[in-house]
Amino acid sequence: HMMGLDVHDMEDLGQIYVGFDEETRPSDQFGTASLRMGRRLDPGFVITNEPGIYFIPELIRQWEKEKTNADFINFDKVNTYLDFGGIRLEDNLLITQTGSEILGTRVPIEPGEVEQIVSG
Repeated sequence: HMMGLDVHDMEDLGQIYVGFDEETRPSDQFGTASLRMGRRLDPGFVITNEPGIYFIPELIRQWEKEKTNADFINFDKVNTYLDFGGIRLEDNLLITQTGSEILGTRVPIEPGEVEQIVSG
């Protein structure tokens, strides 16, 4: 989503007016329905990119019982992660003429880097 003054407050206007434009509209397709940003990015925009995964046991159990999205979800595998909780990796990006630039120092995300930090 965009970053800046009152960015979360603007969601009350409706995500269609904040993260999308006339060219790109929200989708209800599984896997994309929760995307909050679909508009064309222009140089000077500052956004946050927050890929993450969350394992919510009650929701997963309900989906498995109802066979919700069963074509996409390997419930046997997902159930092994029910006690994990979840993780989100966040980068703040400045959109430039030629791409993007990470603002600040990126946190380690590669397993070896994380293990090195955790082990001291």
